[in-house]
Amino acid sequence: MKIIRGLKIGGLQQKIFNLMLLIIAVLVGIYTAFYFYQQKNLTQVVQEASVEQQASITAVSEETMAAVLNTSLSRTTALQAYIADDLFADVRTDVETLRAFATELFAHAESFSAHPFSEPDPALDGTPTVQMQHEQGVDPEASEDLGLVANMSEVMLAMFRSSNKLSSCFVATTDGCILFVDDRSGAYQGEDGRTVNFDVRSRPWYCQAVEEGDLIFTGVEADAFTDIPGLVCAAPVYRDGKLVAVVGADIFLTAINDYVQNTSSENGYLCVISQDGQVLFSSRPEGVFKAELSSAAPDLRANENRELAAFIAQALQERTPLSLIEVDGKPCYLSGAPMGTLGWAVISVVEKAVTDQPTQAMLQRYDEINDGTLAAYESGAARSGNRFLVVLVAVFLLAVNGALLLASRVVKPLEHMTRRINALSGNDQAFEMEEVYRTDDEIEILAESFASLSKKTRDYIAQITQITAEKERIGTELALATRIQADMLPNIFPAFPERPDFDVYATMDPAKEVGGDFYDFFLIDETHLGLVVADVSGKGVPAALFMMISKILVQNYAMTGRSPAEVLRAVNEQICSNNREEMFVTVWFGILDTATGTITAANAGHEYPALMQSGGRFELVKNRHGFVIGALNGVRYREYELSLTPGTKLFLYTDGVPEATNAANEMFGTERMLQALNREPGASPETLLRHVREAVDGFVLDAEQFDDLTMLCLEYRGNENTEE
Repeated sequence: MKIIRGLKIGGLQQKIFNLMLLIIAVLVGIYTAFYFYQQKNLTQVVQEASVEQQASITAVSEETMAAVLNTSLSRTTALQAYIADDLFADVRTDVETLRAFATELFAHAESFSAHPFSEPDPALDGTPTVQMQHEQGVDPEASEDLGLVANMSEVMLAMFRSSNKLSSCFVATTDGCILFVDDRSGAYQGEDGRTVNFDVRSRPWYCQAVEEGDLIFTGVEADAFTDIPGLVCAAPVYRDGKLVAVVGADIFLTAINDYVQNTSSENGYLCVISQDGQVLFSSRPEGVFKAELSSAAPDLRANENRELAAFIAQALQERTPLSLIEVDGKPCYLSGAPMGTLGWAVISVVEKAVTDQPTQAMLQRYDEINDGTLAAYESGAARSGNRFLVVLVAVFLLAVNGALLLASRVVKPLEHMTRRINALSGNDQAFEMEEVYRTDDEIEILAESFASLSKKTRDYIAQITQITAEKERIGTELALATRIQADMLPNIFPAFPERPDFDVYATMDPAKEVGGDFYDFFLIDETHLGLVVADVSGKGVPAALFMMISKILVQNYAMTGRSPAEVLRAVNEQICSNNREEMFVTVWFGILDTATGTITAANAGHEYPALMQSGGRFELVKNRHGFVIGALNGVRYREYELSLTPGTKLFLYTDGVPEATNAANEMFGTERMLQALNREPGASPETLLRHVREAVDGFVLDAEQFDDLTMLCLEYRGNENTEE
């Protein structure tokens, strides 16, 4: 073994140097190959990612457009149905008014003298005029009722002038005469200049009103004299159970047809469907939604396209969700809403190709950006490759010098230390000091550091293992507690599908995994429904346990037939008897008599309920609170009553709703809550709760939820629903 310039040729130092030099060369070679492989592979990955991103953009864009359409198109369709339906609701009111006048007139016929009447005068064409026609062979001068109903001339004339919806209004007698008001006096003259006879009692509106015995709307038909499409609202008039006249009003549907035409565009169109499934109005000149008269239009509910037929049938009954259906060979988004007065429906149609245009534009722009990015990446990669080669040479030279230095100073201790460290794996994590490391230099310090680190690592792993196991156990128990709490509350809706006299819906969103709020509703007997909303002090598991106890006590005492005040008093005594944690709960408890619509309620420190009488708006019902439950023994509670009529809704909630706080530390408040409820007061209980939750989320935004949020809504329908 020779020593040349401090390097032992053939000795351990040379071996270490040769080994390190070989390792460095191999590592440099591997790293170089890996670098160029990665460059090539990365380019391929970018291209594959581009394809996946395009597919993702397409899917997300289509889902987003569908969600936007589902919200905007459904609301727009419902609004358009409401606007169109408003026309016919006003006409119904006018005809009801005419029937009321005619009924009173015939009931007191002896108090009225015959009023003059006249046939249509062409000179008055364009001027609202009271006119008379009759059937062939009928002498109007001999009519006993025509002179009597002529006393309604001024009423009919005023009604016609005050309405921009009516094309005429009339009273037809059972002897074949008709007294009417319109501004088309010139349309009733024949070629001989005489008034054309009119078959009153054979007209569809006369026959249908007499047959059904109540107010009716006819289908769309051409007018007998002008051929303008329209429909008639008519109602029979009886005296002592005997038919004496038929009153009604004509509606030319030019206005609604213009409305349908004006609201259509190249992006979509509207059409109106009759209760018989026929297209009455549409901007489409051809295809499935082409508008035709009732006598010629097909029933779309029987269309061979089963999806379209089912959609039309659903739209005539209720607001539909957004549906993707093939129409005339093209996929289209459809939304429908019923018109309650006539039983018609408004259908909005948007071709899917229109909604796909933003996606195509986005993909085209993405391809342009991606191509530019890929070109820039390839150019940068080439420059990086050149720099890499320079750095590689420098690193190699430094590594050779380092190898020489290490070989001269590190031999046996480091080799032994390396073998021991490489041997650390699995359960063998112990690195202990040995005599070989005691070199009185940095190697000894390094060995001591490794030994210390090894011990700390073992201790840390043991602690982490214990903490992880504990966290998993707690997480499992909290998840189980969350499910148990959710299962304790009624969570199947509709809750009472067999009971048409009321509907109830409720939600509870805890601030933590488990919460202290709860709601409950249960039938005490066939005619009494118990309603509970409560809020336990505190949060988390203790509040959840206290909540479950309170819920069970309230229901158990309620099922004994006690009044709300007695139930709260009994629950308070039970809880106060053993309440060392000094927790309390606020409770609103009421019992609904489903036969009378009366709610008897008692309030133990809870929020005021909100009540909406039928056709009105939600308002707070403020009453004197009792003391909270669990805080003081011997408390007595007062009761009060709420009278519900069919259509009345009751909204109950916990303080998590009005006290929801945004990032500016502002509370949501009861005023915003009432505004959310009155956004659509006639909606179902589930929809009302969703409106309130949306309003709270829109107010709070990203702020943390500090309190449980619980809501319950009851809609009382009464016996009227049952009879229907």
